[in-house]
Amino acid sequence: MIRTCLLAFLLALGLAGCGFHLREALQIPADLGVVRVTASDPYSALARSLERSLDRAGVEVVGSGAPGRTAVLAIRSERWASIPLSIDQFGRAQEYTLRYAVVFALTDANGDEVVPQQAVELSRDYISLPTNQTGTESEAELLARELQREMTASILRRIDAATRERRQAAQ
Repeated sequence: MIRTCLLAFLLALGLAGCGFHLREALQIPADLGVVRVTASDPYSALARSLERSLDRAGVEVVGSGAPGRTAVLAIRSERWASIPLSIDQFGRAQEYTLRYAVVFALTDANGDEVVPQQAVELSRDYISLPTNQTGTESEAELLARELQREMTASILRRIDAATRERRQAAQ
């Protein structure tokens, strides 16, 4: 019993000493105000996902036709690519990498850069059996949706980090 308690205490002490801590909640500065998400593709699923996520974070999000000055989260480009990684003895691709790259920037209502233009690229590998194309297509669609969710989270984390850095520099 004493050994178990001592072991639990040492594990807790080791975890506290390693610097691990939970990620804080997303913080968008209040002075950013109303945000408009723009994309070159009017049907961009990423833009809709970012709008929903910003709304859940407590940011007021408006549509593209909203009057007045707003901060703008601009998705400047979205690129998808599927690249073969390996081929079989008949020259057919068997393994692919699905890549998703996005270039974005965030400016405040005055036009000042909050997050300068930057690119985020994510990728996932998957196996494509030439004898089972139906399963491969659904796996690729599932991976694409997963990459889109991860891209939304990655962009929001970058915005959060940039705004935290601005706040710390102002203090």
